[in-house]
Order: sequence, then structure tokens, then C-alpha cells
Amino acid sequence: MESEDTKKIQEMKTDLNLLLECLKYQMDNAFSQKEALVTIHSICQQNSNAGVYFREIGGLMFVKNLAKSSEHSMVKEAALYTLGAVAEQNVYCQQTLCTSELFEDLTWFLSDNDSNTNLKRMSVYVILVLVSNNRIGQTLVRETGCISVLSHLFRTVLSKYELNLSDKNVFQNYQLWSSVCSTLCVCVNNPQNDENQMLCCSLFPHANDWLINCMQPEIIRPICSFIGLTLANNTYIQKYFISVGGLDVLSQVLVQLESDSHETLSSAKLAVVVTKTVDACIADNPTFGAVLSKYHIVSKLLALLLHESLDSGEKFSIILTLGHCTEDCEENQYDLFKNNGLPLMIQALTESQNEELNKAATFVLHNCKKITEKLSLSLGEYSFDENEVERLKDINMKEKNLEEYWKKAKEILHRIEQLEREGNEEKIQTEKYEDTFSSVNINIQNTFKHLHADSSGGVPKAEDKDKSQSRRLQSHKSHEAMSKACTNDDQMKTLLKSANPVNSCYRESGQNKTVCKTNSSSNQNVCEETTFEKKNFVSQSSDHVFKHPTPTAKNTKQQLPVTDPFTLCSDIINKEVINFLATDNCSKMLKYRCSGCIAVGKSLNSRNFSKLLHSCPYQCDRHKVIVEAEDTYKSELRKSLICNKKILLTPRRRQQLSNESTAPGGIKKRRIRKNFTEEEVNYLFNGVKKMGNHWNLILWSFPFQQGRKAVDLAHKYHKLIKRPKCAAT
Repeated sequence: MESEDTKKIQEMKTDLNLLLECLKYQMDNAFSQKEALVTIHSICQQNSNAGVYFREIGGLMFVKNLAKSSEHSMVKEAALYTLGAVAEQNVYCQQTLCTSELFEDLTWFLSDNDSNTNLKRMSVYVILVLVSNNRIGQTLVRETGCISVLSHLFRTVLSKYELNLSDKNVFQNYQLWSSVCSTLCVCVNNPQNDENQMLCCSLFPHANDWLINCMQPEIIRPICSFIGLTLANNTYIQKYFISVGGLDVLSQVLVQLESDSHETLSSAKLAVVVTKTVDACIADNPTFGAVLSKYHIVSKLLALLLHESLDSGEKFSIILTLGHCTEDCEENQYDLFKNNGLPLMIQALTESQNEELNKAATFVLHNCKKITEKLSLSLGEYSFDENEVERLKDINMKEKNLEEYWKKAKEILHRIEQLEREGNEEKIQTEKYEDTFSSVNINIQNTFKHLHADSSGGVPKAEDKDKSQSRRLQSHKSHEAMSKACTNDDQMKTLLKSANPVNSCYRESGQNKTVCKTNSSSNQNVCEETTFEKKNFVSQSSDHVFKHPTPTAKNTKQQLPVTDPFTLCSDIINKEVINFLATDNCSKMLKYRCSGCIAVGKSLNSRNFSKLLHSCPYQCDRHKVIVEAEDTYKSELRKSLICNKKILLTPRRRQQLSNESTAPGGIKKRRIRKNFTEEEVNYLFNGVKKMGNHWNLILWSFPFQQGRKAVDLAHKYHKLIKRPKCAAT
């Protein structure tokens, strides 16, 4: 294999040397030089190292000088094409060619009226390769005035708005114009260059004219890429683009493409491209989204989002644009709300598996909080213009249940906040439950002692009464702390249901206990009632603590009835909240079961976990089954061990096998000696050459004789290495 690779490399070097000599000695034959340059290009494309060698032998600089000095246009075109291809394959060649001298020559080719269209295309191609991912190239293209020539070509190459690509001349001019657009894009971005962006923003009015007068994909795609990269992450350029009416033009184009998307698939794809450009305009300054409200862009984006042909990446771009549109613009927020945008965002959030898309949908829902609050208050307090208020009043007259919609919107807002709050407060609630459980255990013990003292000693003192009252107040602190975060009765009930069940039992027993204390005259009744309450408390707490966990059903898709958007959103979020709280309660209940359920965070293994389960007096059903199965399995193993002693229960009994492997006289059996064959020696040397001193890997990779071990290979290799040294001495 290595010999073949070396042979190919040598052949490649020989070919390049011969081709370079052909270029030098065929200066009068333009056709031969062109063929030689095309062959050099082909060799460099097939082998990435060919360009490096061609640079080392001086071929790269010779081709550059040939492109400048040749009198034949076809030789210049082939030379520039070869330079671009070699620089595109290898970054060292790119750095070698990235000089102000070459940029000046390329600028002269572009500005010369005698240069044909193909020569200008090849010149633009070389500029594109030299500037791409190269800040030095971006600086040189500006300092040499090359970017000004490119801007002039952007304005003048296509003279008519009616683009007839079937015409050969028009098609060649369009290819040149498209290459100029791509080159301007790399001049301003990747890496971002603010100075070049300032120079290219002067082309925005011309780009707007093309977008308005020519609604063809061949024009819209390059222009949208140029606009998006020129104003990306530059607030000053974004303001200038909006001042010259660029955002209005993009909005008009987007409206037209969205209406055409119902008939043609290409219009939908093209509308997504325009959407990305719109998003680049308003991403850094959300206040620019007010311009889009004049054209109802939000409703158009929602309609485009329902298009079946779009993939998840395109839908993500649309939802992200909706997020930036609604971030700081109430008109767009209301437009989203009015056009059933909220159910669409919730549907995207619940059904999509794309993490980025879910984040974008959450971003949109977060922006709708303010509008939801305003709509839930009243129509009169909402700050729109007079026409919009009159329109809302008309809707209020036609629909009597409009107030219910506002209430549902407010409920949706509270549920979204609750979902966000639950994820952040999970750790805090867990600590509260642990503290509450420990305090309840202490209070229960004190209560039992106090009741026993009442039954034996009679009426307690005033100090004991105060202490018992303070303990009762302390048992309610955890519930008061949790109830402060709730704003309505429904949320209060939900949180109380998820609270520790021992607390509720303690409150009930405490109330019964105080009732029993009032009748201090009958000590016998107190003793009887105290005993009954102790039993009742233990039974209730054990029922709650060791209760089977509620089974969680899998999420099944159900057909939702067709209803108004607020009801739809309310039902969806209600189910999500119930499922979330149900799983949360189930996980919290597991913490108060047997020792195996509680000791999840400890470092457990097969030995101490079994001891932990056996030492627990109260086992849940799941761990009880595990313990019984383990005991049954061990008993079967013990029986089989009696019949066949070679079965090992633990690694500690490995000595048994070593004793059994010895002979009756106590002498171990030696392996049969097997000499290494010549093939095995070759395998050994090849393995060490490829894999190093990884003896196990060598043993598994080559077909050695049966019985060979890694140690044998190591010893044999060291002996083979030492032989020449011994012979030399």
C-alpha cells in the first residue's frame, strides 16, 4: 500500500514538472498552454498535496505572471481559473496569492472594456477565493479599489429588469452578476467587516429597485443574501436600509410570495428566504418591527408556517422572525393573537422534536405575556389607534362572550408562568419538603410524649400549652410558604395536593388532640382517645407514605373539537400542567417510601444495596419483589454450587479454580511449547509497526496460533530485537 502511494505521488510530481516545462516552452502556442493549464487544474483537484508541490516548484507564481502577460484571452481565462482552483484547495496557496499586486491586476481586468465576459467571470472567481474566510483579503479588496469596481458591475451588468435567461448574452451577463453578488457577500461577512459593509450599503437603493421590478427567484435569492449579510449585526446599516425603504420593499415582496405560495411550491421556499432577510433587519433592534405591522406580516408568516412543504429548519426561521416581530411591538403581538398564532406556537412546542424550534416557540409565547395581560384587563385600556379601538368595539358588540376570551387568555398566561416557575423552583421545593418532613417527625414525637403525660398526670401546665400551640403553628409554616406563590384558589388546591401527606395527617391528629384536651376532667377518656388517635395517625400516615404510586398513563393523541382559539389553548396548557404536577407529585411521594427508594443519591453497589433492602423493616412492593427474587436466585446458586463447585458466587472464590487446575500432587500443568513460525514473526513485526506496543491489539488482529498470549508476543519481540545486538558484540 505504501509503495503504491509513494509511486502515485512521484508520478504526480513528474506530471506537474512536465506540464510546467510545457507552459514555459509553448509560449507561442495558446492552445497547448490552455490544455496544460486545464490538466494542472485537474491534477490539483484530485490531490490536495499537488497544489503545495506546484507552489514549491514555482508553478503558482509562473501561472500568475502568465495570466498578466499573455496576449491571448483564452490563456488568461485558463490561468485565472487554475489559480482560483489551487487557492481554493489549499490555504497556503491562498496566502501566497493574496497580494496587492494580484488584486490590482484583477481590478484592471474587471474595469477594462476590452475584457470579455468570461475573463471578468474568472477574475471575480479569483477574488472570491482570495477573500473568502480571509480578513487580509477583505482589507486588500478595499484598499486596492477592487470593491468599488465590483459595486459598479453590480449596478451596470444587468441593464433591463426583464430577465430573459434563454438569451445567451443575457445569461452570460447574469452569471457574471451572480458571481459579483457572491463576491460582495464574502467581502462583508465571514469574518464580518464593518468598513466593507459601509461601502456596500450604497447598493441598497439599486437592490430595492430590482426587488420591486423583477420578482424572479434568480434575482431575489442573490439580492436577499447580499442584503442579509451586509446589514447583519450592524445597527447603523440596518437603520440606513430602513430609511431608504428597504424593509417596506421586503414586506411587499413577502406578501406577494405568500399569496403565490398557495399555488406554487417554489414561492413558499422563496418566501422563507425573504423571511430570513427580514429577520436580519430587525433582530438587533426589535422596534423596527413596527414597520412590518403596516403590511400585517405576522399573519402572513402564520399562514406560511402552515405550508406542508416546509421542513423544520424553514419553520424555525419563520418562528424566530415572529419572535423578533413581537418582541417590542404591541401591534404585531395583537396580530399574532388575533390570527390564532398562540395555538400554533403551543402546537409547535409540544409536537416538535427540534430543540432550536422549541426555543423559538417559547420566545414567541414569552413575548405574548404583555398583550395577554392587557387584553385580559379590558378593551378600553388597550393602547391602539382610534380605528383599531372602534374595530374592537364592533367585535365586542357582535360577540357576547368576548370577556370570557380575555379570562381564558389570562389563565393561559398564568399557566405558562407556572410551567416556567416549576422548572426553576424544583430544587427549592425539594429542600422544603425534606425540612418539613424532619420537623413533622420531631413534632409527632413531642406530641406523643405530651399526650402520654396528659393521660398519666392530668391537666398540663400553661407553659406546656404554649409550647404545644407553637408546635402546631410551626407545622403549618411550610404550607403557608407555598401558598404565598399562588394567586387563585385553583393553584392553591393544586399545590396543597402536591404537599407532603404527613403534614395533613398531623394537622388532623392535632385537631383531634386539642379536642381531647378540653375535657381534662375525665382522664380515662383522654387515655382512650389518645390511644385511638395514635393508632389512627399511624395507620393514616402509613397509608399515605407507603401507598402505591399512581400509574402514569402514556400521552395519547386525542382529536380536539373545533372551538375558539382561547379554549383550545386553555385545554392544551391545562393538560400539560396536570401531567407535569402529577409526575412531580409521584416523584416526591417516592422519597417517603422504603430505604431503597430514599437512598438514590448514595453510592450503591450489588452488595450494600442488598443489605440496605434486607435491613429495611418496611419495604415497598417493588423492592420486596426484588429481595425475594434475589434470595431465590442465591438459594438456587447455593444448591448448584454443591453439585458443581466451579460456579463462583463472588470474585473472592477464584482461589478454588486455581487449586482445581493444579495436579493431584500440587504441581501446576505447564503449557505445551509452540515455536513461533516465520508467518507469526512477520505478523508480530507488522503489528508493532502499525499499532506500536499494544500486544493485545496485535494478538487480536493477526491469526496467531491457538494458546498465544500478549505476554508471549512481548517476550518474543524483545528477544528478536536483542539478537542483532548480541551478534554484533
